[in-house]
Amino acid sequence: MKWFQRGDIDGFFGLFVDNLLQLLLILTLCPLVCGFSSEFVVGTILPGAALSIVLGNFFYAWQGWRLARKEGRDDVTALPYGINTVSLIAFIFLIMGPVYRETGDQHLAWRAGIFACVLNGLMEVVGAFVGDWLRRVTPRAALLSSLAGIAITFIAMGFVFQIFAWPAVALVPVILILAGYGGKVRLPFGLPAGLMAVLAGTATAWGLHWCGMGAAPQGPPLSLGLHLPSPHFGDVAGLFFEPSGWKYLAIILPMGLFNVIGSLQCLESAEAAGDRFETRPSLLANGLGTFAAACFGSPFPTTIYIGHPGWKAMGARNAYSAFNGIVIAMVCVCGAVTAVLHVVPLEAMLGILLWIGVIITAQAFQEVPKAHAIAVAVGLIPSLAAWALLLVETTLRATGTSLAQAAPKFGASLCIEGMISLNQGFILTSMILAAICVFLVERKFGMAAVWAFAAAAFSAVGLIHAYTLGPAGVTNKFGFLAAPSFSAAYAASGLLLTAIWLNERRKNAAS
Repeated sequence: MKWFQRGDIDGFFGLFVDNLLQLLLILTLCPLVCGFSSEFVVGTILPGAALSIVLGNFFYAWQGWRLARKEGRDDVTALPYGINTVSLIAFIFLIMGPVYRETGDQHLAWRAGIFACVLNGLMEVVGAFVGDWLRRVTPRAALLSSLAGIAITFIAMGFVFQIFAWPAVALVPVILILAGYGGKVRLPFGLPAGLMAVLAGTATAWGLHWCGMGAAPQGPPLSLGLHLPSPHFGDVAGLFFEPSGWKYLAIILPMGLFNVIGSLQCLESAEAAGDRFETRPSLLANGLGTFAAACFGSPFPTTIYIGHPGWKAMGARNAYSAFNGIVIAMVCVCGAVTAVLHVVPLEAMLGILLWIGVIITAQAFQEVPKAHAIAVAVGLIPSLAAWALLLVETTLRATGTSLAQAAPKFGASLCIEGMISLNQGFILTSMILAAICVFLVERKFGMAAVWAFAAAAFSAVGLIHAYTLGPAGVTNKFGFLAAPSFSAAYAASGLLLTAIWLNERRKNAAS
């Protein structure tokens, strides 16, 4: 078996771009929202993030190689891995940002983020021991539909807008990606489609610039130099005795749960694509990577990325993961995270990520029984609501107002309360609704009732649907009967399904 295959080049480009985007978000948002200096981000946070990324990438590359040897296959694709985007945004805007606004202390804000990262790592490690049970009791449609919802909205649609905002540079690379991966077109000299797409977009951008028809690719200021990761064990140990992190437990716990469920979904997606990885070591490596990030200065959890089928369809195998870890680490340690954007326009690389989002969505429908397609469609709805709320909030912020100010003016035309309710815990809601649909289609009314009662319990404690809308925006609401109307509705649905189940049993026994 070959350690390196041609598809690993395409896989490397896709995963590198994905990881690079997370690093750019950190470099851009942390100074603006949390008050961190650029030097602190480049010298402390990014080296810690690089260490966690390289450790995880090496483990998943080794795990893929071991599975390939065990099964005698040369088509095993390693799990993609990197910084969790959702946790990154949540920790910046909902934990570190508020601490900085309250205290004006960037170091305290950073410590609150480190504390959140440590707790997320703990949840991921615990999830490693209950993950197989969760996978057994959860229908595949429930796992894949919630994953597809994230893929088609938060991954694909944002990139679609960027692509069509700059079609002169971005559209041809997209067509190359679709032709190479979707149409299986062999490109000249056998060059990978991902590499050709990036080269074509870069050449177009610079050609337009030299003709006076566009600006040259530009990136944030560079901070070149040697920035090695340094341990912060003392900070981590002392965090459990400070109130600055504990007060945000209502945000930390859902993010940890999201990471565990998201990792399970990624494992389910990989299995549907033909690669079954063991749950416990996969999640343990995920949790330990998050611990490594926190202990060396990065407040951002790592996770298994959604998109394994996309990288597999590119022909990537195992080397792409190891190469990504090495290159990302070098870029961070040298302080050159944004150097590539001074040469390669971002639009030239977006086609790869768009392909990954689209193929994940397609897989959700292709890899479940035909009768379960309705469950996949229903499972997309909460993600669509969450994405719509993001657009609404972004628009309001751009106009100088807040959601709390605008919400009373929407009335029945937008039903903003329903949009917010669906947004809260939308991953869990997606899984629950899809699971209920699967068991209804299969006429397993007792199991459908179990999921309905689970939804009643989750909404009762605030894991789904519960929220508070204030000047800071939408915040989680936890406590007894946090969302009483939803809890009552789900409980009533569970009772109804239980009655149907008992009636069906009585009829079957009579016949």
